[in-house]
Amino acid sequence: MIQHRIHKVLIANRGEIAVRIIRTLRKLNIVSVVIFAEADRHALHVEMAHEAWSLGSGELSDTYLNVEKIIGLAIQSKADAIHPGYGFLSENPVLVEACKQNGIIFIGPDTDSMRLMGNKIAARNFAIQSGLPVTQGVTGSIEEILKSAHRLPFPVLVKAAAGGGGKGMRIVRELDELGPILEATSREAKNYFGDGTVYLEQYIEEPRHIEVQVLGDKHGNVVHLFERECSIQRRYQKIIEESPSPTLTHEVRQKMGEAAVKICLDIGYQSAGTIEFLVDKNLHFYFLEMNTRIQVEHPVTEMVTGIDLIEEQIMIARGFPLRMKQSDIVQTGHAVECRIYAEDPSKGFLPSPGMMTLYHEPESDQLRIDSAINSLQEVHSFYDPMISKLIAWGNTREDAIALAYQSLEKYVIHGISTNIDYLRQMLANRHYQENQISTRFCDDHTAGLIEKIEQDKASIHVTYPVSAFLLFNLNKNKLSGVSNLWEEIGYWRHNMTLQLSCDELPLSIEIHKADTGVLEASMLNTEISASLKSMNKGKLVVFINGQLMDAFVSENNEGDTFVTLSGSTFKLRRNGLLNQFLDYSEADSGHDKGNLFAPMPGKVIKVNVKEGDKVVRGTILMVVEAMKMENNIVAPSPAIVEKINVKEGDMVDSKTQLIHLSENE
Repeated sequence: MIQHRIHKVLIANRGEIAVRIIRTLRKLNIVSVVIFAEADRHALHVEMAHEAWSLGSGELSDTYLNVEKIIGLAIQSKADAIHPGYGFLSENPVLVEACKQNGIIFIGPDTDSMRLMGNKIAARNFAIQSGLPVTQGVTGSIEEILKSAHRLPFPVLVKAAAGGGGKGMRIVRELDELGPILEATSREAKNYFGDGTVYLEQYIEEPRHIEVQVLGDKHGNVVHLFERECSIQRRYQKIIEESPSPTLTHEVRQKMGEAAVKICLDIGYQSAGTIEFLVDKNLHFYFLEMNTRIQVEHPVTEMVTGIDLIEEQIMIARGFPLRMKQSDIVQTGHAVECRIYAEDPSKGFLPSPGMMTLYHEPESDQLRIDSAINSLQEVHSFYDPMISKLIAWGNTREDAIALAYQSLEKYVIHGISTNIDYLRQMLANRHYQENQISTRFCDDHTAGLIEKIEQDKASIHVTYPVSAFLLFNLNKNKLSGVSNLWEEIGYWRHNMTLQLSCDELPLSIEIHKADTGVLEASMLNTEISASLKSMNKGKLVVFINGQLMDAFVSENNEGDTFVTLSGSTFKLRRNGLLNQFLDYSEADSGHDKGNLFAPMPGKVIKVNVKEGDKVVRGTILMVVEAMKMENNIVAPSPAIVEKINVKEGDMVDSKTQLIHLSENE
């Protein structure tokens, strides 16, 4: 086997995985080349790389999914190899073939493995041939599936043959619901993966989702790096992963590892990959699928094995035999990964794109954060909503969970909604801590977790965020020559009363003393004595009524100030002040109940009605896609479609009036 020298690698990806790959390339003294869509021109991966080449602007098909353009840039930059990361083209054999035709090393498996395992139906059949257990299933056209579906016990899972990343999957509990769901899933699969083929699979109630990391070289060697527990999911997408799994016995762990190695040997697999299994309550496991790429959750395996999986991928691509035997690989301690998403769990995990006003990462020993953020930036609607990953290591599972929980409390993002509070409550939940989990955990516990978030926030007396807000205002403008709040508003008088709102609650604060770094006031029959110890990049260390605490504060352009204390975030506003950034002439126009707006920035992918149509409550009027999620715009009541203001393909934001409905007489 010829061993190749790799001097320069083009990373055909963006975001945190691009940053992650760059770090390993630096360690190996390999030149990194990144590509970027114009929206990412100032992104961290662009700043970190040795070279950066523009893909231009346009749809994803014009940028990160454009094989011809990426290969062209690889040739121009004289890259020896391409690393695809995960997502985008990472499991696309067209890219692999294009690399081969142009003498570029693809850091990943060959096209045979990718095609075989990339199609879920073919992968299931191959797993059966390799002796792995699988669940019952039905394949064929939509019409054929509908004819045969009654043979399976319901509920069933509709899955896209080319799916991945939680996309293209839906549970169906009744036979008469199957037809519309098959069509919707097929359409989604066609949009995301270019292949609308779907199939049915027996749905195992309350299963565990446990996967095994594998490495295979070009010399016929395969090892596994043990397993990851990935059962905590929302919308079939993982949000917390850990290694080792607290579920498996030594015997089952060994059998799953051997099964993963067996199917990879049968394939002739040559890179990093993951064999995913469903595990039932009796610890019977079933082959689910194989991912022929590096996984989002690979850091937990790296934390407990000490093996850099990206480095191993590169060494395999260069033609080297595996540098470890199975007996060399051991798990040490426990690692927990939390995925930070721009989404609102209280609104069905609705994606929350927008501009950050504050970004603060925690720091601690045995803590790793994989992100692509080093400054305030916009989270775009046309990319996946994952912002970063927080990975905590401990000697025990309890230690790792405790570190992750404490770190999430100090992970602060303002300006957009995130799932940070939700993850904290998940880690603190008794059922999670006692490993009473399944892939249904979020479905069963989300309401309780959100209620606990609200309870924790309510336990913080409103005087604390108000005090932090006022101390921030007293000191934020020092550098611009405005020494305190009173110079800012223009005059001073004793016992001045200030009108604020905190999370829409109107408040009246009586100011007794205000000086640089010092505040004495009263509100709600409570005296406030507060002082500022330090302030740096939105982080304030404050004394409030004798208690020392960290407060994180930022402002947006709409007159709102966000204050985070002990993991809870409050929105405050000075009442009675005009905001220079708002157009008050239009502030109240156009928002009557007949005007429907997009829930977030996104793209109109389907319009189901035309002007003059009569609709009933719940009619799906149009579909807006944002952050890989379809959002149905529905009629709130019986109505007539009076005017449609957008068409399919239009990009919209939350201020775009999509449609106007008039009352149906």
